Amino acid sequence: MHNDHDRSGSQIGPYELKKLIGRGGMGEVYEAVDTRLGRTIALKVLLPEVVQDLERRTRFEREAKALAALKH
Repeated sequence: MHNDHDRSGSQIGPYELKKLIGRGGMGEVYEAVDTRLGRTIALKVLLPEVVQDLERRTRFEREAKALAALKH
């Protein structure tokens, strides 16, 4: 899945992006390391058009809250 938009190897805040693991209509999902906690996470990077569209951003926030409520 390597292409021109692949941000693997870069850093966003405290998150080091390791590899691109998925791409969809809202953005890209990376395997990343949270450098504050030293643990591997999945990090979704939203497309600019999603961030600028209130309806799509609201849908993303609802999905994120639902996922955060899951316990495993």
